Amino acid sequence: MNSNEIRRRFLQFFADRGHAIVKSSSLIPAEDPTLLFVNAGMNQFKDVFLGREQRSYTTATSCQKCVRAGGKHNDLDNVGHTRRHQTFFEMLGNFSFGGYFKKEAIDYAWTLLTREFKLPIDKLWVTIFREDDDAAKSWISGPGVARDRILRLDEKDNFWQMGDTGPCGPCSEIHYDLGPAASELGHTNCAFPCDCGRYVEIWNLVFMQFDRDSEGHLSPLPKPSIDTGMGLERIASVLQGKISNYETDLLRPIIDEACQLFNVEYGGAASSDVSLRIIADHVRAATFLISDGVIPSNEGRGYVLRKIMRRGIRQGTLLGYKEPFLYTLSGYVVEMMKEAYPELIHTREYVARVIKTEEERFAAMVTVGLQRLEQTIHQLVNSGKDVIPGIEIFKLYDTYGFPLDFTKEIADEKSMRLDMDGFEAELEKQRERARQSWRGDETAVSPFYEKFVGKGGTPFLGYDAIRSTSRIAGFLVNGMPVDSVGGGQTAEIILDETPFYAESGGQVGDTGTLTSPSGVARVLDTYSPLRGVIVHKVQMEFGNLAVNDEIQAQVDEERRLRIAANHTGTHILHAVLRETLGTHVKQAGSLVAPDRLRFDYTHFAPLTDREIEEIEQKINRIVFRNLPVQTEIMEINQAIARGALAFFGEKYQQQVRVVSIPEVSMELCGGTHTRMTGDVGLFKIVGESSIASGIRRIEALTGFGTFVRLEEDENLLQEIAHTLRTPRTELTRAITRLLEQQRHLENELEALKRRTAKSQIGNLVESPATVKGISVVSRRVEGVDASMLRELAENAGTKIGSGVVVLGLASDGKASLVAVVSQDLQKRLHAGRIIKEVAALVGGSGGGRPDFAQAGGKNAEKLEEALQAVYNIVAEFLV
Repeated sequence: MNSNEIRRRFLQFFADRGHAIVKSSSLIPAEDPTLLFVNAGMNQFKDVFLGREQRSYTTATSCQKCVRAGGKHNDLDNVGHTRRHQTFFEMLGNFSFGGYFKKEAIDYAWTLLTREFKLPIDKLWVTIFREDDDAAKSWISGPGVARDRILRLDEKDNFWQMGDTGPCGPCSEIHYDLGPAASELGHTNCAFPCDCGRYVEIWNLVFMQFDRDSEGHLSPLPKPSIDTGMGLERIASVLQGKISNYETDLLRPIIDEACQLFNVEYGGAASSDVSLRIIADHVRAATFLISDGVIPSNEGRGYVLRKIMRRGIRQGTLLGYKEPFLYTLSGYVVEMMKEAYPELIHTREYVARVIKTEEERFAAMVTVGLQRLEQTIHQLVNSGKDVIPGIEIFKLYDTYGFPLDFTKEIADEKSMRLDMDGFEAELEKQRERARQSWRGDETAVSPFYEKFVGKGGTPFLGYDAIRSTSRIAGFLVNGMPVDSVGGGQTAEIILDETPFYAESGGQVGDTGTLTSPSGVARVLDTYSPLRGVIVHKVQMEFGNLAVNDEIQAQVDEERRLRIAANHTGTHILHAVLRETLGTHVKQAGSLVAPDRLRFDYTHFAPLTDREIEEIEQKINRIVFRNLPVQTEIMEINQAIARGALAFFGEKYQQQVRVVSIPEVSMELCGGTHTRMTGDVGLFKIVGESSIASGIRRIEALTGFGTFVRLEEDENLLQEIAHTLRTPRTELTRAITRLLEQQRHLENELEALKRRTAKSQIGNLVESPATVKGISVVSRRVEGVDASMLRELAENAGTKIGSGVVVLGLASDGKASLVAVVSQDLQKRLHAGRIIKEVAALVGGSGGGRPDFAQAGGKNAEKLEEALQAVYNIVAEFLV
């Protein structure tokens, strides 16, 4: 049974039993700072389990893309060395949010495995939590599993919890016996649960039935839930009769493709097999991560992606391959996975370009790292040391991406030892920094906000109104609940309902006023610390406000309209970019403010002037057509099926709001928009830049913002025309003439300086000083550029024939120096060493060859003193 069929049959099995099939979420966790990457099927349902979110269904099934690399769950170092560790994998799962519990979950699992997948019952083993009698009863009375095939294990193995506090419960694992041949320890007659590799866990059923408090006490949840997970690669290995995940049709074809590329045989040598497994896994992880919007960088998710890619690249080097190759294999991954993940087709070219760029960058970094390592070794040897410090090894590894085994090989060649303890200490510091960076703390969310989640959050009225009569539901001042505010205090206010939009999806929060007969508060910002809860940050203008006061909530209307224009403009821009540049363009971030919009998108090349002009024209045609901007609420699956665009990093409810412009754009969006495209006004791109590899940024203006910019440009043109005393229509010709005149004058000035320099040669070499029988000229020159100093010194050296010439120039508070030594003296004198000593006297540094050297310094006032010192410096070198 191939993997596509396994995936389909699993999902259909649960769909036939009333489960909603839910599409895999992005690998980038939406609105969850506690996670680096999505690493389990339940991640996208976390708020449902916590009671923060309601769905239209109570049971669901999914096949979720997962990555475990970096953060708490990190399998990276084990990949390639074991049969089952991977950074990227797919998690099959079924979930119940109070719909059914242990008995049904156990029955479903057993039925699927033994009837649908037809696994032999005598190959299956079950573990349960030692105190979970209900699970034992369900296994025995339902599927009829024999008691001697059910093992009770302790909390470490069979009790699951989301965190130190919160939902938790016992779990039950199903294991499959692969037979004695699968034992990695050569066991021929071992018994379950031996960990020799013979028995593989294929399914984990989690029974969420308790809530653990801060003191460790467990209390029953009002709605016990089910969360199960079965790795697709593991069940595929069982159903395909393989003892390793890497032998399945999910990974072996990639290995075979790599074998052809590298001209090696899988199974030929243990070391090359490890490399091939690492490459197969890592190219899958990189392909999916980049497709979902992660880009290589030096921090966070991008750092982990870069580490995965470079580890894969390194394996190619070990196999003797020096050219970029991962980008080629990524295309093969797309071909393999496109049936299950058709979105890969649209990002294929983009993914390949990102990977190839990173491969080329890594090759360059290795070259730089090698130079640094050789320099470090040279300095250590000169100092009489034979140990490379751990911090230097770590810098090579972390900053330059220089593989550790490279460092070891070169150190061995140079008879140097490595401070591995120091390296490990630095590595642990880096890991701790990464952990701190991604150690989200949900307890930091005030319980004050949590209680409003339970009450259904804050109804938002702002799609249809900019003012409302509302009631104050609560205050926070400095993080503490209070009953009233006044006297110029700053506070956070929650209303029973509000027209104020909370910052979300790149759109800034609304501002405005809250007014009652007893006081007025100015709303400085609006945001949402928890889904559905809208918080108004206010500054009291005068009077007092208290809980339960009725107030008039008034949004700043003009500001809201400008924000709406920029938000609708952003949607049009996105659509036009995809039309003009290709469907690989994906939103990578945005800012929708009242005065401007900013749009980050996936694309490699800078926009040309021609492309910018074309994009602006297309957008403004859409604006001037004055098309309707329509909104509709629908099921998310229906919206996606109709072609609506959704974006990574955003978390969507089952019911979503779709904003569409006929024949132009359709996106999932909760923001505020104009009624017609004509309300956007004139659209103008004012900036285009790169913010990361493969990510471009456009900054633009709409409506009144464009008018202001055009006014500024108009005034500037008028000022230039007035200054040049030229009609605006003739400005280009006038500026061209000015530039030609400038070039002519610069050439004349250059020629004059050269004549001046040549005229000084006679005076410079006249009556040179004699130091121990050697002619020495050390003079300051004027009226020349630093660029002419070398030519002047060489001409002076030619003039005196045999000797030393040192010339200095002061310009803009800095000193420039050059030194020339004639060929006959170079065994006794070295221009580079002379100039180094002289440069130190003007607060600088320099160096060069025996015949010529140059330097600079920041203390021009000491130039004369330095030039006088030349004679003594030369004398010292002649000792």
